[in-house]
This record gives sequence, structure tokens and C-alpha cells, in this order.
Amino acid sequence: MKNPFVDIPYYPAFDQMTPEHAKAAFRQLLPEAHAAIEALEKSVAPSWPGLMTALDEACHPLHDAWGLLNHLLSVVNNEAWREAQESIQPGIVAFSLRVGQSKIFYNGFRALRDADTAAPCLTDTQRRILAKAIQEAEHAGVGLPDEQQARFNAIQTELAQLSTAFRNNLLDATKAFSLTLETREAAGGLSDALLAVAAQQAAAVENRTDYDPQQGPWRITLDAAVYVPFMMHSTNRPARETLHRAFVTRASSGSLDNAPLLERMMTLKREMAGLLGYPTYADLSLSAKTAKTVAAVDDLIAQLANAAHGAGQQEMAALTAFARANGFGGDALQPWDIAFWAERQREKQSDYSEEELSAYLPYPNVLEGLFSLVQRLFGIRVVPADGVAPVWHPDVTFYQVLDADGILLAGIYSDPYSRPSTKSGGAWMNAFKTRRLNADGTLQRPLALMSCNQTVPVGDTPPLMRFDEVRTLFHEFGHVLQHILTTVNDPEASGLNGIEWDAIEIASQFMENWCYDRATLNGMTRHIETGAPIPDAFFDRILAAKNFRSATTLLRQVFFAATDINLYARYPRPEWPDADTVKRDCAQRYSPVPMLAEDRSLCSFSHIFGGGYAAGYYSYKWSEVMSADAFAAFEEAGLGNEGAVRATGRRFRDTLLALGGSVDPMDAFRRFRHRPPSIHPLLRHVGLAQA
Repeated sequence: MKNPFVDIPYYPAFDQMTPEHAKAAFRQLLPEAHAAIEALEKSVAPSWPGLMTALDEACHPLHDAWGLLNHLLSVVNNEAWREAQESIQPGIVAFSLRVGQSKIFYNGFRALRDADTAAPCLTDTQRRILAKAIQEAEHAGVGLPDEQQARFNAIQTELAQLSTAFRNNLLDATKAFSLTLETREAAGGLSDALLAVAAQQAAAVENRTDYDPQQGPWRITLDAAVYVPFMMHSTNRPARETLHRAFVTRASSGSLDNAPLLERMMTLKREMAGLLGYPTYADLSLSAKTAKTVAAVDDLIAQLANAAHGAGQQEMAALTAFARANGFGGDALQPWDIAFWAERQREKQSDYSEEELSAYLPYPNVLEGLFSLVQRLFGIRVVPADGVAPVWHPDVTFYQVLDADGILLAGIYSDPYSRPSTKSGGAWMNAFKTRRLNADGTLQRPLALMSCNQTVPVGDTPPLMRFDEVRTLFHEFGHVLQHILTTVNDPEASGLNGIEWDAIEIASQFMENWCYDRATLNGMTRHIETGAPIPDAFFDRILAAKNFRSATTLLRQVFFAATDINLYARYPRPEWPDADTVKRDCAQRYSPVPMLAEDRSLCSFSHIFGGGYAAGYYSYKWSEVMSADAFAAFEEAGLGNEGAVRATGRRFRDTLLALGGSVDPMDAFRRFRHRPPSIHPLLRHVGLAQA
């Protein structure tokens, strides 16, 4: 039998992959990749085919297999997959450093650049790829003396191990906690949908298939699909306190304590930046982003904070007054009270409950509405194709994407539901295959994954989505669109590849805006019992509630961004003896919401310690400036003008989606809007625009 990690077919054999396959595959793939690199170094020619294409061909079999292994670790996590990944990872890091630090390749890059300068022989896309390759080699330590390079390599190896350990600790801590409620009074306030999920989970722990959603018991976990609605609706204040304390102290004690790991990661990143000649890790990180400087990030944070600070204080005062007027008898709202009373306040102001809205949002209908929207905007059809591609779990559905003329463009895997014992939290998009023009003239079509952690189905009933889950689904599909609608044939700049990190969220955040478009919402809402679309009056209430506590929401993101940039640009300082002090200082400065003394949420801040957002969390708001301005183009054209919406959608597809990493994101934006981006549409969309 062929090893499914070697000679990977277009549709990877996910149903056959095992940890033993992975270990055997990399015992073969790593030596082969090293041999291919060594052979290329001996025969390299400073031309695009002789260097760039040849280098990609030498590396991508190994990189493709490594990507599949890490994907499986995130969706079917267990000890066997962890052990396989941990045993293979040092070899992958060593290989990446071997390639990145090759002076032969680096000199070849520079020779190719010089040859093109003397007699143009490259496309603009290739010039951009080449410039990035030169910078990446320099950031990989290609110019360091031997002793410093050895230290740099040791740092990279340790950072990779620490990041994996951070994510695993967080997953284990999240699934280790649960709270079982035994009486209907203890489960007061919870929706029928959440009661059913919690009862099903309680039964599963006892290996029972029978359960009564109305009688319990109910198992409440820290999984976001359960935790978030519980904190919003549970009338059991002691239980809310217990859940909140557990949530903000995840992975902060005992054998799962991430605090020493994150401190060590920041120490290593400071040292790494110093070896490369940068004053801080933030300076190193930003040198490869569109923001470029810490000052530019500080300026964005200041603009947003100034716009939202006063309104955020007013929102907190109004929430406190509302709670007291409606039965809250404490001295001050505690962190476990905020979501509960905010939801009561929103229900009062907008005259609908989350449960009422969710009844119109069965997952299959929402998905159908999303697919109808992208057909309307971009002229593509997304059609079910179960059985075409192997999958890793029964929850996974496969789709094919067709252009208006029926030509197959791409494939999409969707893994929508929460599996807290084996699947990482949050939501993400992965690329399994990237568009590329093969040497034989054939075109490799993109393959993408969309993974969410939304409410699980109970029995045969379609799961009802919270509106936040709908926005998350649209967000991740925006990333998918960026990947599958590229027209770039060079894999280094195709789809998401080559896009600066702080512009990577433009398409995803752009798609979220459509959740508040009347035609889109009408197309995806069907009442679970009657099948009726959402009434116009209900839509008007949703729109009126769009900016409910928007300043608080914005300040939460500003708090995260400020914490991140301070940790990587300014920490440590005498007044900041540990990372937690930085977080608390930023919370006091930016967040109107109280924070517990024992809050250790940095230990679960996987974006900047277990993912790619270190010194980059500001990217969400940096991208949102452009995504809000891009959506404003549709508003200006007229959301009710179908012809104008379609024409603007095609222009968005042909620029911000099609160009991928082949041009600077600011250039792609200018091609769409014919001007630089403005912050005003973002402030207007969240109700904070100055008169």
C-alpha cells in the first residue's frame, strides 16, 4: 500500500492517514528533500526556472506532507498524532533553516535580481516573489556568522516546540474542565438548543445514548460553542462565576501552565531579533508587513481608542444602570455578569432574543444563503460533492466550486462543528493545494479547508446557529475565497501566499458585512418550524442592534492589539516585571470591562503564542480599515441595485481576490477603489464616525 503522505494525490487520502504513516513518510521525505536541495545547489542557475521553480519543486513534497500532518493534529488530536508531530518537527525546522540559510540560493536570488535590473527578464509578480525570498533568507539568518547562526537555529527549534506545547496545553486544559448541572433551576435561562447539546454531552460521558434535554443532567464545558451562550443566558450566577474563572485561568497552573512557555518564547524572540540586527521582535515582524513600523501600529491603536473610549465608558455605565434597574443588587458588575446583562439589555432595546433569531438560522439554510451570495457577487457556484474526496471525520462535507461557465475552479472541505476533545478551538482556513501552473502546462486547482467550532447537531435536527457563529462562517469563507479565486499561477504568490500578514484579513472581514445585508439575510433565514423567511420588521431590529456596545467590542480588539505590540516592542520594563503586568496595564488603559485579579488569559492567547499573530494582532483592525472601505464601495453603488452589486462584486473578485500576493495589498486596494483606504467607513460602520 502506498504511504498517503508520500506522492500525495490531488485529493489527499485523509481516511487512510495514520501517525505511523506519517513517521514512516518523513523518514523517507526528509532525506529526499535534503538530497534534492544539495543537488540543486550544485547545478543552480540564476534564472527563474533554474532557481525559483526548481527550488519550489525540491521543497513542496515535504512541505505538503508537513501541512497535512499539522492539519490532522488540529482536527483529530490525540497522543499518537502529537508524538508523531513532535518527533518529526525538529527535522522540519532543520530543513527549513538549511534552505533559508543557503548562501548559494541567497546569492542566486541576488544575481537573478541584478540580471533582471540590467536586462528585464521577470514579470512584476516574479520580482515581488524574488524580493520576498531575499528578505526571508535574511530573516532566516543567512548572513549570520557560524556561531550566531547555530544559536539562531537552536532558537528556531525551541520556538517551534514551545508553540506546539502551548497549543496542546490549551486544548488539554479546555477539555479537562466541565461543570455538571443537576436541576432545572441550576440550568435556568438556557435555550432548548443549548440544553439539548449539554444533555447530549453529559450522556456521552456516561456512554449513554438516552438523554432528556429538559430533565438533564447537563454538562457545561469551556468550549466556545457552549461557554459563550451559557455566559449570555444562564440565570445561575454562581455557575457563571465558576465558568468564567475557569475560562480565564485555562492552561495557567500545574503541568499545563503556559506562563513559563510564553515568557520563554518572548525571551527567545527578543534574542532572535537582536541576532538579525533589529531592536525588538516587533521591528523584525513589522519589516515584512505593510504597517512597517511600531509607530504606525501605535497610531492605528490611538485613532481607534480615541474614537471609542468615551462611548465605551458610556456603554459600561448604561449597562450597570440597566442591570441595577432590573434586579442586579451587587456593588458593581463582575466579569461573569457582563455578557448576561448585556444580552438582557440588547433584548430590551432591540425587542428580540438570540434564541428567537437562532430559530431562523438552521445551519443548512445559512450555508445555502452564503453560497447564493458568492454566486451573486462573484459568479461562482458551490455545489456538494460528497464522495469525491476522502475526509477525516463524518462531520466533514466536500464541495466543488464552478465558474459561471461550469468550469471546475477549486474544492472546499467544510468541518463545521465543535469537537472539544480532539479539535482545536476557534475557526480557521487551511490551504491543501495552491493554484500553480505545472511544468507540463496543466493547472493545479486550489483545495481549501474551512473549519469552525459551531454548535453541534442533536439527533437529526439541524443545528441552529448563533448570529456570531454566522459571522464567523462568513469570515472563514472570505479566506477561502481569497485562496480559490486567485488567477496567479506562481505558487509563491497564488491565493493567500505572499500576502502581507496585516492584509490577510481583508477578504474575510469584508464578507462579515454581508450578514447585515437585507437580501443576504433573507436568502439564508428559514424558521426551523415554519420555514418562513425572517420578517422585514425583525431584520430592521437586527440592523438597529448591529452597533450595540460596538465601542466596547472595538476597545476589546484595541486592548488585544496593544497588549501584543507592547509585549513584543517594549517588554520588559521596570514597571512591567512580567507579561501579565503588560496585559493588566493595557486593560486598565483601553478596556472598560473589569478584569479579575486572578485572570491569566495570556496563557490562552494562542493567536500570539501558538499561532502567527505575534507582533501582528493589530492586523485584524489594519485589515478591517480596508475591508470596511471595500464594502463601502457596494454601499455607494447601491445595495438594492442588483446590476451595480454584481458589477462591483466582479471588480472585487478581479482585484482584491484574483491578484493574491502578486501585488502589494495597498496596490490591489487602489485598483479596486481607485484611491488609498480611509478609516472613516470603519468608524461609520461601528457607529463611531465623527460628525
